[in-house]
Amino acid sequence: MAKFRFEDLEIWREAISIAMIFFDIADELEQKKLFRFADQCRGVGMSVPNNISESTGTHMKGEQHQLLRYAKRECYEGANILVILELRSLITHQLKENVFNRLDILCRRIQSYSDSLK
Repeated sequence: MAKFRFEDLEIWREAISIAMIFFDIADELEQKKLFRFADQCRGVGMSVPNNISESTGTHMKGEQHQLLRYAKRECYEGANILVILELRSLITHQLKENVFNRLDILCRRIQSYSDSLK
């Protein structure tokens, strides 16, 4: 049994899974001394699941929707970061496409979840 409501959310679990990929990318970027890129990846990796989990900590619908909008916006930021990393040949096209697609699906699921709260 979950201790926190967010632990039962599929969107949170997927966000955590994607975060692990961003953390792996960040670790590789740090080895290349690309610390700013690494920080950006970690920031996105933390922000999406953080905002989803925070949305479950309030009963105020407006606040829940706002936090879910933040999570969705961070998915877009992550997608943009992936494009830049691929253009700089810092990640493969295959990795970019894989995570890009997962972020796209997660965005739609976040929106569906948010809509279900109304």
